[in-house]
Amino acid sequence: MLLGLLPGITVVGSAADGEEALRLVAEHAPEVVLMDLRMPRCDGVEATRRVRAEHPGTEVVVLTTYADDDSLFSALQAGARGFLTKDAGAEEIARAVADVRSGAAGLSPQVQLRLLERLSGTPAAAAGTPAAGTPVAEPPAVGPPVAEPPARGVRPALPDGLTQREAEVLALIASGLSNAEIAERLFVSPATVKTHINNLFAKTAVRDRAQAVAYAFKHGISDGS
Repeated sequence: MLLGLLPGITVVGSAADGEEALRLVAEHAPEVVLMDLRMPRCDGVEATRRVRAEHPGTEVVVLTTYADDDSLFSALQAGARGFLTKDAGAEEIARAVADVRSGAAGLSPQVQLRLLERLSGTPAAAAGTPAAGTPVAEPPAVGPPVAEPPARGVRPALPDGLTQREAEVLALIASGLSNAEIAERLFVSPATVKTHINNLFAKTAVRDRAQAVAYAFKHGISDGS
């Protein structure tokens, strides 16, 4: 009922599970599917993967009560371009649908914040920094060898043959910047940014910006790191 009242949106079907969702996508070829995650027979992640593989013209926005990191990144890696929790209002849903229809990622502000926090490192309290007066256990005197951190000024090797510039572009994509904003930040032309994006997409085998964000998170590639 909510979706049917939104301007510019026509609801063509409603599925009870992932298998029915796949059947309805094949029948109606919708522009966007709002996908639940926990469903019988075929869950939302698998249904998303199959929709994107079998019907590349249909985008997927996950709309779920499950906002944990495993659900988020599994959905993005399966091909979802958007991720909203079920407390999203009509305006937020309409914006996410419009974003994915235009080729952008439709991520809620809370999801974007989580991605940025995970890319840039967890907050000090969550990372285990003790508060004043908190007892801290001493490490064992004998234990397995611990790798030394890279020497100052030496950058760790980048995955999949990414160049430093491509990693910079990827980090800025993960920060939510558009091509034009990335070009302005790096003092290059939008055409150059597009070339870098095409190259890094090919090297990392990601299909869209949402998957690029998940890839950046997985490999710890963040703006300024």
